[in-house]
Amino acid sequence: MDVRTCKSCKRIFNYLSGPIICPSCVEKLEEKFKEVKDYIRANPHASLQDVSEANEVSVKQLKTWVREERLKFSDDSQVGIECMNCGAMIKFGKYCDACKGKMINTLNHAVEQPQPVKVEPKKSDGNRMRFLDS
Repeated sequence: MDVRTCKSCKRIFNYLSGPIICPSCVEKLEEKFKEVKDYIRANPHASLQDVSEANEVSVKQLKTWVREERLKFSDDSQVGIECMNCGAMIKFGKYCDACKGKMINTLNHAVEQPQPVKVEPKKSDGNRMRFLDS
């Protein structure tokens, strides 16, 4: 059993996996997420700061939800976060399309493609008798 202290409310709880917050704080966070999602739908041009202040959620938490691809801002929105590799502005995820493409290309070249095994036909020695040396 793994007992930890909740980072949010400082209560002790049985930790299973994921962020180190207790089940009641996870539930509260999910309610906040739903509020933020509804707010963004109603106000598609709101900035991160506006969304943060209106819903009493930190900008850091908003960015976490965007990086986890739970929140996505519309294409015409001015809101964005930085690509973790090059710093370009993106609407969701961790990396921009260009960096994703580079990573995929690098990984494809890093993985060695299996070469077909060449099977040489067996040479026939005819019907000769063989003896084992004893």
